[in-house]
Order: sequence, then structure tokens, then C-alpha cells
Amino acid sequence: MKAVVQDRYGSADTLELREVEQPVPAADEVLVRVHAASVNAYDWHYLHGDPKIARLSFGPRAPKVRIRGRDFAGRVEAVGDRVKGLRPGDEVYGEADGTFAEFVCAKDSETDLKPAGLSFEQAAAMPLAANTALIGLRDVAGLRAGQSVLVNGASGGVGSFAIQIAKAYGTEVTAVCGARNVELVGSLGADQVVDYTREDFARAGRRYDVVLDLVGNRSLGDLRRATTPTGTIVLSGGGVYEGGSVLGPMRLLVGGRLVSPFVRQRVLQLLARASKENLTALRELAEAGKIAPAVERTYPLGEAAEAIRHLEVEHARAKIVVTV
Repeated sequence: MKAVVQDRYGSADTLELREVEQPVPAADEVLVRVHAASVNAYDWHYLHGDPKIARLSFGPRAPKVRIRGRDFAGRVEAVGDRVKGLRPGDEVYGEADGTFAEFVCAKDSETDLKPAGLSFEQAAAMPLAANTALIGLRDVAGLRAGQSVLVNGASGGVGSFAIQIAKAYGTEVTAVCGARNVELVGSLGADQVVDYTREDFARAGRRYDVVLDLVGNRSLGDLRRATTPTGTIVLSGGGVYEGGSVLGPMRLLVGGRLVSPFVRQRVLQLLARASKENLTALRELAEAGKIAPAVERTYPLGEAAEAIRHLEVEHARAKIVVTV
């Protein structure tokens, strides 16, 4: 099968489209013929091995997982002996390593039926980004109807879903983005939009019940100034930034953990894990018309390197999708 392979850390130029052996599903896995996969900041971090501390898990000298891509939408070709509820021919979406390929093996526990009414390209845009937004707001922040929410980094993949999920929970949403993305985030349902090139949300005088930081470019003091005295700050720091660092946005995450016991505000870290249950919840939101993937552009598999480069250089709006 064809797959986009990376043998060493570096720029998108290190990616090559090659013929590799087709995977065989384990007992708890499904073999999926990939129709589409999306590009995430996760791919950028893995590509560069950045921040360098992350190489403890990525691989110290070269990537342990050589095929890029993390989420997918496609059709089940075969199932393992312990898989229940999915069968060959089912249209599915989910998360797995190595999705920039014609086939991928995905755990049954991280795969669900594709939302009805969505194309494969739209469905592929959802798993990692929408799941991260869902966990950050529903599980970490404990979002409740009537609260006010600020999303910093609202025009990216996670941010575009965070706006919609927060609105689905009955909250008032303020979205922070650059000037060229103001119209986009407004169309996703944001009640107010802050253009960070013109206004500093941390010094505007307004405070929010929940601040979801998806960028990692502001100090903890700035984020606290924008949060109510008993509000919640959710730190992710998973976006694309100027690389080459040792700790990267983890410096902010560590600072948040150190200060948290001494302040009234809750300062929490967003750690997202894939699950069938969350994919089902997202599918139901999509089928109810409460969330819809915003796809800026699609690239064929052979141009996956260019797709990641677009994410890095152009700071893509919402989602970039690779079609197989």
C-alpha cells in the first residue's frame, strides 16, 4: 500500500510517499481502507520532534511511528476476533497512528460509525480536534449552561470545534483569532470575536468563567486576568509555534500546575484521549446539526507534506484534510 513515511525528524521535506506493507488487524482492531485523514498540530510536533522533551515518547533519535497522520474516515475491510458492533463495509471514523496511508489498523475502542450526512472528508476532520475540544470543555472545565467562555486560538482545528461545542452547551462564547479569521469564527457561532491584532483580551477588562487556551503564547498572569476569581483556565498549548525549543508550551503547563494550589481559580491541563464513547457523542452532535467541520482545503495523499507545510506556514483556518 502507499503511505507517507518519515525516517528522521525535520521539516515536511523529510516525508516521502512509499510502498509499505499493508497492516494486519489484531484481535481488538479493525482494518480500515482510508478515504480521508486530517492534518493536526500533533503531526507537526511529531514531524519536528518538538518540543525536544517530547522525544522521550516520540522516539529519542527518530520517530517510532514512521507513518504520519492521526485521524481518519473510511470503510471497514476486516475486523479482529474480539471486535463487536463493527463489520466489513461499515463507514467509520476515529483515531489511530499512521493514517496518511491507504489502509490503517485502528483499535475498536477508538473507532465509531461515521456521522450520517457527513462526507469522508468532513468526518476525517473531527476525531482528534473535536475530541480535544469536547474533553477540554465538558470534562476538564465542567462546562455548564449560562457560563461565559473565551477560546484563545479559536480559528484552528480544535478552536473551531470548541466554539460550536460551547454553544451546544448553552454558553456565551468569545473567540480570539487573527483579522483574516474573524468572519469564519463568527459563522461558527461565536457571540463576540476578538481580533488579537487590534485588542488584547487580557487587558480589555472583561472576565470569563472558562478560558480555554489552545495557543500557549500568553503568560499565566494574562490568562488569569481574563478569568473570573473562581473561574477555570484550561491549558492545552498544543498548537503550532516557532520550533526548536526544549520545553515549548510545556513551560506554561508546568507553571499552571505549580501555581494551581495557591489560587482560587482552577488552572487545569487538557490531556485528550480517544474513545469510542466520545466519538459517539460527537457523532450525535453532528447528526443533530450542532457541530459541523469547517474544512479550509484538501490535498491528495501524495501532497501530504504540502498539507502539513500549509498548516505550519499559513496557520490554516479550521481543518486541512488529506484525501486517499
